[in-house]
Amino acid sequence: MMEFSILYELQMPKPWTPGREYEIYKEAIAQIKLADQVGFDMVWAVEHHFLQEYAHSSAPEVWLAAVAQETKNIRIGHGVKLLPFEYNHPLRVAESVATLDIISGGRVELGTGRSVTETELGGFCIDPDKTRDMWEESLDIVLGAWANETFEYKGKMLTVPPRKVVPKPIQKPHPPLWMAGTSPKSFEIAGSNGMGALTFAFTTDAIANNLAVYRKALAACTKPRGGFINDRYAAFCLPLCGYDDETIELGVEGARWFLQKVTEILITMEKVESESYGYLKQMIDLDNQPKDASFEDLKEHPLIICGDPDQCIRKLEKLTELGMDQLICFFQRGNIPHSRIMESIDLFGKYVLPHFKDSAKLDIKAAE
Repeated sequence: MMEFSILYELQMPKPWTPGREYEIYKEAIAQIKLADQVGFDMVWAVEHHFLQEYAHSSAPEVWLAAVAQETKNIRIGHGVKLLPFEYNHPLRVAESVATLDIISGGRVELGTGRSVTETELGGFCIDPDKTRDMWEESLDIVLGAWANETFEYKGKMLTVPPRKVVPKPIQKPHPPLWMAGTSPKSFEIAGSNGMGALTFAFTTDAIANNLAVYRKALAACTKPRGGFINDRYAAFCLPLCGYDDETIELGVEGARWFLQKVTEILITMEKVESESYGYLKQMIDLDNQPKDASFEDLKEHPLIICGDPDQCIRKLEKLTELGMDQLICFFQRGNIPHSRIMESIDLFGKYVLPHFKDSAKLDIKAAE
């Protein structure tokens, strides 16, 4: 059965009105509360730093705790927690994620990553070529701290003297583990470690190729990194659901704003000499930027899914044929108003989610 989740960057395009940041956080919580009520499975919160306008979610562990208190069933995901030491010491990751698991009643899912922008890596003085090794050691420390009453560790990069790390997560042996990625190598690592995979690829070919790499590596996994295998593959899309013509215009232009910002953020890696991040330079096409794309081309993009419930379902059906286990719906993007996001979440709950989750498909036109 297909899972549906909702993703938050906490985007805040300029110009800003007084109190806008406060409004964005409050609106996001209201949207997630509605998503919980209408049947979305999960909410994901990113961790980004210094990416003004694009993402104001720099302390997701704080606002996800507020989300936990306003919801009952929806799973609460770090999508992702950055594991290089300068961002988050692994012992603090173990403590904060376990605390969130307790506060949420055992609803946490832990996605991890290493960051992909020079703005963030450079801001914390992180060596790009050490981020993979830091991710590896940090994950070992987090899992060890959860599994042992007294934990100690001596790695190539970090040493932890014997300590009793508290609290421990409610979920046993630990919350489900995920890994985010954009390159095929990342999905090979996720599969070989028995971790769920979060792909933020922008083409169906990349989604399918990454999935094939992931499934092949997962099939060969005999010893998962954690206490069990999480075999789910999640891909994201850019939906907006509504019955008027403005729905498509708002959805498409919100997607354009988001995709252009991604391009500008990735451009920062062009000046970084790093073998580990070399693949990012191949993803940047300065001659074909989203800001210059035609409205019709963006409207027809397979990941930009805007229109009435029937239109959204038809396009989502084609997307799900790729074989993912979860669709990550990114509603809160660009300048899409809060009221339209609430409407879209509500319509997804009434018509889209039941279509993919129930054996009996709804007659949408009859239900209108």
